[in-house]
Amino acid sequence: MRVKNPFTAGMENSGDDNSKIRTSITASSRVYEEIRERIISLHMPPDTTLVRTELAQLFNVSQSPLREAIIRLEKDGLVISYPQSRTIVTKIDANKIRDELFLRSAVECEVVRQLTLNSDSRFITKAKGLVKMQSALVDDIEQVDLFMQLDEAFHEALFASVNQGELYQYISTHGGHLARLRSLDLPRTEKLDSVLSEHQAIIDAIERGDVDSAVQNMRNHLSGTINRLPQIIEAHANLFN
Repeated sequence: MRVKNPFTAGMENSGDDNSKIRTSITASSRVYEEIRERIISLHMPPDTTLVRTELAQLFNVSQSPLREAIIRLEKDGLVISYPQSRTIVTKIDANKIRDELFLRSAVECEVVRQLTLNSDSRFITKAKGLVKMQSALVDDIEQVDLFMQLDEAFHEALFASVNQGELYQYISTHGGHLARLRSLDLPRTEKLDSVLSEHQAIIDAIERGDVDSAVQNMRNHLSGTINRLPQIIEAHANLFN
């Protein structure tokens, strides 16, 4: 193989090289997002073995972007790789759930406080639209995945309304164990009902400028699932550390 001069490498065909890099990054991000979504939704439950050759075929990518995606998932704490062996989905960690909830509550309650002090009519309109779509799904437990996507869109809209979209991505990336707990708790009609009513209460408080109520409603909303942690662990002990 011809070794390129390190001082001139990239000067020739730099456009092609940059294109290849961008393609690799795009493929890696796509694979990361798709695998992460399957883990969060528990379609890939804890202890699932990730067979890299099968995943490469499934996503139609080479080993390089797949390897990059798995490294990101390891940093998220969602998979663990054993040298020269295998990669498996981690079990849900109750201690990490509490840490993630602490971080999310601290940040998102402040987001709601700021939004209430500087009410954004565009957020109110968007949030009401998302809640309306959720209300159409609340009686159909088979649509729980779509309900969860709308839930995520609701919270993402909160952050975007105070120009903290990147912070939302950070919170989401560092919230994989809590997200999986919610996936276990959500497929219940009464839970869907409570999420819907809690979202509406948050919107109402923001719209009328009631800071204390908006913050408390958000705190209650975020803590609802963890209050059932003992029962969820008892029902799904094999999924937890």
